[in-house]
Amino acid sequence: MNTLLLVGITMMAGLIMSRAAKLVKLPNVTAFLVAGLIIGPCVAGIISREQAESMGIISEAALGFIAYSIGGEFKLSYLKKIGKAPLTITFFQGMMTAVCVDVGLILFGVDVPLALLLGAIGLATAPAATLMVVRQYKADGPVTQMLLPVVAMDDALGLMVFSISAAVAQGMLGGEVTISSMLLTPLIEIVGSFALGAALGWLLAFGARFFASRGNKLALSIALVLAGVGLCDILNLSSLLVCMMIGAMMVNLSQQREVLIEQCNRFTPPLFLLFFVLSGADLDLSVLPSVGLIGVAYLVLRSIGKWGGAWLGAVCVKADKHIRHYLGLTLLPQAGVAIGMAALVSARFPTLGAQVNTIVLAGVLVFELVGPVITKIALTKAGEIPAAK
Repeated sequence: MNTLLLVGITMMAGLIMSRAAKLVKLPNVTAFLVAGLIIGPCVAGIISREQAESMGIISEAALGFIAYSIGGEFKLSYLKKIGKAPLTITFFQGMMTAVCVDVGLILFGVDVPLALLLGAIGLATAPAATLMVVRQYKADGPVTQMLLPVVAMDDALGLMVFSISAAVAQGMLGGEVTISSMLLTPLIEIVGSFALGAALGWLLAFGARFFASRGNKLALSIALVLAGVGLCDILNLSSLLVCMMIGAMMVNLSQQREVLIEQCNRFTPPLFLLFFVLSGADLDLSVLPSVGLIGVAYLVLRSIGKWGGAWLGAVCVKADKHIRHYLGLTLLPQAGVAIGMAALVSARFPTLGAQVNTIVLAGVLVFELVGPVITKIALTKAGEIPAAK
């Protein structure tokens, strides 16, 4: 099928399903995922898996702009106001998720190396789905304001925990464990990502002063975000961290921040629509029957860890009661980062790869479809989404 025709069909499917979802008050992101599932290889087969994968550049670009948008929320004035709370909550919810999945699966009889890998992957969240729900319903309040920095920092913590867990698992399976593989490599990736993002963000803030046209300012933003994503592929850095840092530098350094953010918000909705419909087309229903009790245990343990860890972290920093009760529920969506980690496991642990892939893909299927709905419910209960919406 012609690529442009494919893009058109994908967008129309997402738009039609979003109208249907509005009747039952479901978030747009869930509608887009369902639309992709329907037109994808698992149901109608209008889009084949190969065609969906061939448009991977759209997904890469969309994730870059999602991270850039989240970074744009990191104003220094706001970060000073909330202090160390996001960092503390991120640490507690991430580590409790990993420990909860690790210990629970080991008690369930799962081999320790497999449990360690699943625990580390379980830590990862999906900032894309979370941001879409927040934007659609214009959510605002203590939970929303805490949610965005926690989701952003969660992936940096996930990189560290996954690298350490993978190194320990490799040692238990007879491989070599080194300080470099456990700590140095992920640290270089995180520091390098922040450094590249800071440089590109400064360039955006500096360069925006030379363009009077809003269109040219938007073009500059697009150019630097795409350049950041492309450089990440070459340098083996995290595009999420790089683009998040571009947004953070821009919002704190540029006098044109309001225009840059407004123009970007007008440009990205069709891109995000395409991203989620293609993500839905990539979901594989065939993995569900083969998941078994271990897969069900992974889903339950990860959910308990996310909610319990966020609650404990919020209690430690004496956060608002709504943050204690509802923040953990908004951290359930899981997608690209988890799939990427599962792919690394397949390459590094051939004997465990198939099982990890099956469990993680089933988890992504469930958490991506259900997570945005739970996020909407949690934010509504917290009083941050008007009841009419």
